[in-house]
Amino acid sequence: MASILDSVNQRTQLVGQNRLELLMFKLAGRQRYGINVFKVREVLQCPPLTVIPRQNKYVRGIAHIRGQTISVIDLSLATGGKPVADLSTAFIIIAEYNRSVQGFLVSSVDRIININWAAIMPPPKGTGGKQSYLTAVTEIDKELIEILDVEKILEEISPSPTIISSGVDTATISADLGDRLILIADDSTVARNQVKKALEGLGVKMHLVHNGREALNYLQQVAKECEVSVTEKVGLLISDIEMPEMDGYTLTAEIRLDPQLKNLHVILHTSLSGVFNQQMVKKVGANDFIAKFNPDELAESVQKWLHAE
Repeated sequence: MASILDSVNQRTQLVGQNRLELLMFKLAGRQRYGINVFKVREVLQCPPLTVIPRQNKYVRGIAHIRGQTISVIDLSLATGGKPVADLSTAFIIIAEYNRSVQGFLVSSVDRIININWAAIMPPPKGTGGKQSYLTAVTEIDKELIEILDVEKILEEISPSPTIISSGVDTATISADLGDRLILIADDSTVARNQVKKALEGLGVKMHLVHNGREALNYLQQVAKECEVSVTEKVGLLISDIEMPEMDGYTLTAEIRLDPQLKNLHVILHTSLSGVFNQQMVKKVGANDFIAKFNPDELAESVQKWLHAE
């Protein structure tokens, strides 16, 4: 267990090289799942949980850890499976998503693997039920590893607002955008819809894709129809960082290397957070970094970078 904790604390330097490390774990069955190490603060054996009246059915209780009260979500129960049965042998993965810290209850923790985003693929189309909670899959040791859409789980437990406040300045967005569209890249269906709902009230045109590779291919195709720059048809890119096939950092770097794409403003919009990400934003040449999900901050950033042209 100590070696896993050491790895979680130390191995974050691969972000930005289209690589990541996955902490693998199991829920109530034999299937193995993965979570990005960069989101993990700590892994520990499940402490005593306090049950709170009227809490969400997926929340098994709250834990008091290092002076902080943390909700503990049973990932198996939240994705339609059986609850983790034996809390005395279970583990909690303490992770930070979307500006808050949660504990994810799992039955066991396996190991950390180093992998390229190119080896992580979108889930098969047409899958339903529990499979609808997947954002990606990969193969390790001839076994399918499933990566959960944690944003979908958190949204079901505590929905995020998607309405932009009336006091937020969005006055010039429509005029600055003109006939162009905003490209949105995110592997999470929930996250894509959050951005779409927040911006559609402003009357902007949008095109949505599922990952960095799709976004780059789309931009390169649109650029062929432009005289000088893709900015003639695309006003802005709003991209997640963690995406199968190509992450947001690599996507931004590729955009900056392409003469027809390099002038496009890029907002990285992600559930990741921290000073390290700010450094990566500067390194790859993104214009802005916003932690999910605050519709006012998103609108303000869109206004800022459209108006800055």
